[in-house]
Amino acid sequence: MNVTIDEVKYIAKLSKLRFTDEEAAKFASEFEGILENFKYLSELDLEINDDEIKKELKPIVRKDEVKKFECNDLFRNVKEKQDTYIKVPKIIE
Repeated sequence: MNVTIDEVKYIAKLSKLRFTDEEAAKFASEFEGILENFKYLSELDLEINDDEIKKELKPIVRKDEVKKFECNDLFRNVKEKQDTYIKVPKIIE
């Protein structure tokens, strides 16, 4: 698809930009490259077969493990605590 300098200047006007003729010519060739990429993408077969996906995806299951922690380790960064509770400032009146 050919992009003309006038089309680039029109797009620039909509974007409130100004280009010289040399800049517009450069952008026209860049736009053509971008549109060619979209043309290539539109030709790709993107149909997905559910059976293929199910074969590739396997559930990840791990064994649950119980970890024991010392209270001192859990409350190491707490400003205030009372027994096994964390004291926080009152936020609701």
